[in-house]
Amino acid sequence: MTEKGKRITVLTMNTLAFTVCFASWMMNGVLITFLVDNGIYDWNKVEMGWLFGIPVLSGALLRLPIGILTDKYGGRVVYAVVMILAAIPMYLMSVVDSYWAFFFASLGFGLAGASFAVGIAYTSVWFDKEHQGTALGIFGAGNAGAALTSMFAPQLLASLTDGGNNLDGWRTLPIIYSISLVVMTAIFLLFTYYKRADDSHIKSFSDRLEPLRRVRVWRFGLYYFLVFGGFVALAQWLIPYYVNAYSMTVATAGFMAAIFSFPSGVVRAFGGYLSDKWGARKVMYLVLGTCLVASVLLIVPQMDIESPGKGVMSSKSGTVTAVDDSEISVDGVSYSLITRNGETLTDEERRTGVLVWPRSGRWQEPVVKVGDQVRKKQLLARGVTHIYFQANVWIFTALVFVIGFMMGIGKAAVYKHIPDYFPRDIGVVGGIVGVLGGLGGFFFPILFGYMLESTGIWTTSWMFFALLSAVCLWWMHSVIQKMLRKEAPKVATDIEHSRG
Repeated sequence: MTEKGKRITVLTMNTLAFTVCFASWMMNGVLITFLVDNGIYDWNKVEMGWLFGIPVLSGALLRLPIGILTDKYGGRVVYAVVMILAAIPMYLMSVVDSYWAFFFASLGFGLAGASFAVGIAYTSVWFDKEHQGTALGIFGAGNAGAALTSMFAPQLLASLTDGGNNLDGWRTLPIIYSISLVVMTAIFLLFTYYKRADDSHIKSFSDRLEPLRRVRVWRFGLYYFLVFGGFVALAQWLIPYYVNAYSMTVATAGFMAAIFSFPSGVVRAFGGYLSDKWGARKVMYLVLGTCLVASVLLIVPQMDIESPGKGVMSSKSGTVTAVDDSEISVDGVSYSLITRNGETLTDEERRTGVLVWPRSGRWQEPVVKVGDQVRKKQLLARGVTHIYFQANVWIFTALVFVIGFMMGIGKAAVYKHIPDYFPRDIGVVGGIVGVLGGLGGFFFPILFGYMLESTGIWTTSWMFFALLSAVCLWWMHSVIQKMLRKEAPKVATDIEHSRG
């Protein structure tokens, strides 16, 4: 087979293997929910949260050592070992029957999430610099495995349990996933070829870790913390968000969440193409700027509130001689009131209307009665402002889709940076960047839960994303400005003093 044919075959196998691994990595979100909802196990929300997060955590933490092993031994061997080792605890999950057994089985098959570090390094060595962005983007489209599990695993569980008549049938699901990993390993070994990065410059283990001393690596990690960690977190968080904020069923909420997660995974290939064509830095400006704007627009929560407004005060002391809805008189001095003219919105609009913009109404209500003695500057009528904002679900979903789309592009752009700056250390750098991204996926839902608990407002998650996007954007722009002043001080000075 020609070198080009080998490249295409390896990329195809890498992407398929990553899709299977990512689908397996996300299995707990569906399975644990099913087991608790059907009363098979009586775990509380905290215990469920840990079982959701443990595979994500172990998969994230293992990316660095797996990346190092890939640089040393090559992606073909390491990828196969990762899938086989992940298949063992995946299979054992079919026979466990206690919380801690589930915990440790989940911890073991979380290794499937570390496959990303292998695939990034193994893909990179087959492609030149000009095409690495596109290739890595295509490989990263395997993120869509999360959406495949979200959409099809519930139907598979329903079939395996005969619609709930044979609940013990759930045990077949982990077996199916473990068999999928083994079969994928066999196909992978059959159609891939050995190749690894040149590590002749590595003399010791400390040499291999040397890139981690560079601040640039951690900056890339922060970008990935946002775009990948945010993707993994929102893929889980949006389901309870829709259920609680928009009163949807779990099934409908899962479909709406898939509108976010599926495109975010698939579009990664497009992000790689854009990174090759425009440059990863320009793409990151687009990604971070769009995420910031969309998150700010999502911050405003649903609201139906009455707030104090502009009142009416007496201009002099005296006795109240007349009071009605439109006017108050004090010793012959009349004060006009803003009257309430109907409702801010009708019951029909509240129930079925598609309201894009906030609705507001204001009026003034007397707080005095005839015969009262009032002083100068005393309040005669209080102001009332009523604000209603629907936070329309379709507009919300459209903005969430935009964020997911940009996160998908951003994931490819981040990894386009790595072979550009660290061509001989892709495994270790890609590993630590992947660790930070995975940690975001683990910690974000926990953080969102605490913010929701303390404020009672679901949109606090978007406040966090807006802040993190702004920090990433500021850091990236600051570094670019610093590089410009260092490499081309005259150009930087001319730009600063230009009248254009």
